[in-house]
Amino acid sequence: MRYRWQITQEALRQGVVGIVRTADAASAVAAARAVLDAGLGSVEVPLTNPGALAAIEELAAAYPDATVGAGTVLDESSATAAIRAGARFLVSPSLHTEVLRTAHRYGAAAFPGTGSVTEIVRALEEGADAVKVFPASALGPQWVKDVRAAVPQAPLVPTGGIAPGDVPEWLAAGAVACGIGSALTRGSAEETRARVAAMVREDG
Repeated sequence: MRYRWQITQEALRQGVVGIVRTADAASAVAAARAVLDAGLGSVEVPLTNPGALAAIEELAAAYPDATVGAGTVLDESSATAAIRAGARFLVSPSLHTEVLRTAHRYGAAAFPGTGSVTEIVRALEEGADAVKVFPASALGPQWVKDVRAAVPQAPLVPTGGIAPGDVPEWLAAGAVACGIGSALTRGSAEETRARVAAMVREDG
């Protein structure tokens, strides 16, 4: 049994959450396996993926020590289904209190999406375990630095348009981790493994 604070710590520990957005469950599992096998312990499978729940279920069973989450969780029914499939954390592109409450009801962590200081503070008030900043590419590391000067208690996870090489700058600005999608998993499984392995070594 992992408690929410443990799940949050494990999901963000390496400073990167790998986001696997693919065309079907089989390719999602293959890409996630490449990420996990290369040493990154935290992956998110967006529910926009066809067969996302099946992929989450397979990955959670195959990698019990990894932290597998669901992304693009927009409502209570999706949150419940993702948790039952094995998701330990739920990520949303926006702030939905019913997703937060459902996650916490079942012991999962919740990282709602925000794009303003007002939304960040509201997410914290609603009990967010970490706060996704989206789309990060439209805001930039300086924005995170400025926000954390005013709201230093906010654990921010910028996501959207971030490449592996950008991570150190975001972390230096005060982010606790970055969500990285296609920039991490594009190409073959071998290329993904090499990219992740290099990034883990640099950050490690």
